Amino acid sequence: MPVETIDRLASELDAQAKTVSAEVDRFFATLLAPTEDSRERFSEAMRHAAIGGGKRLRPLLTVAASRLFAIDRERALRVGCAIEAIHVYSLIHDDLPCMDDAELRRGKATVHKAFGEAAAVLAGDSLHALAFEILASPATHEDPWVRSDLVLELARAAGPNGMAGGQMMDLAAEGQELDLRSITRLQQLKTGALIEYAVEAACIMIKMPADARTPYRGYARNIGLAFQIADDLLDTSGDAAAAGKPTGRDANAGKATFVSLLGEERARQQAGVLVNQAIEHLSGHGSEADLLRAIARFAIERDH
Repeated sequence: MPVETIDRLASELDAQAKTVSAEVDRFFATLLAPTEDSRERFSEAMRHAAIGGGKRLRPLLTVAASRLFAIDRERALRVGCAIEAIHVYSLIHDDLPCMDDAELRRGKATVHKAFGEAAAVLAGDSLHALAFEILASPATHEDPWVRSDLVLELARAAGPNGMAGGQMMDLAAEGQELDLRSITRLQQLKTGALIEYAVEAACIMIKMPADARTPYRGYARNIGLAFQIADDLLDTSGDAAAAGKPTGRDANAGKATFVSLLGEERARQQAGVLVNQAIEHLSGHGSEADLLRAIARFAIERDH
């Protein structure tokens, strides 16, 4: 790919990532407005977790995928924010003492450290519920069957056969010697399920038959694994200040990762292969897929 094309894609990705991040912040600022009653500290805990920081990868993917089919951006953004609400709830709960017992997330104190464990649990629960409230609203799509499918598939992606199941596998993996197949399966559930949904949601919104969604699922599955390898590399040798959270936690917990199994060099090579495969899945599209291509290409060129 010519250097000028790479520079253009990098510039477009940076601009879109900043725009989507600002749009997500505005959406949550409106949705989680101060309650001015005894729920306010709890409301503040939700805003603390949902507003500011983070890569906003999932809403960015939904907005980028919506370009393939000329879907209204505001509708795509609503779906992306529903996914982000699920993601943020999972981070709040993952950081709790009963799981990762983390003190820092996105460069600031974790919710249970800033507001207490009870508020953290309730904040996570409420963000989980709000995700489905967003999807069920006619503002997201006029067709109730589409809204129903969006809700159903997000529930699957977030539940025991998706993100939550992967988190349980991750907790059970501490101190175990997992092989590459097991690690891949764990991460496809824990991280990959929501990433796949973020892309497939655009297909749902245009009522694309399930059997026609294979290339889009393939793209999302590939970049999900590439992003996880990048996270493993950052946890191994990244800068904690740039990452906004402590590094080296996986090694300290005795968890097997792509890097611990493959080594840094082979892990980077594998991430590159996954990126190329992801881009190949978009071969049937023209310039409307450039943002998705940019997300894939720069998946492993990041410091957080």
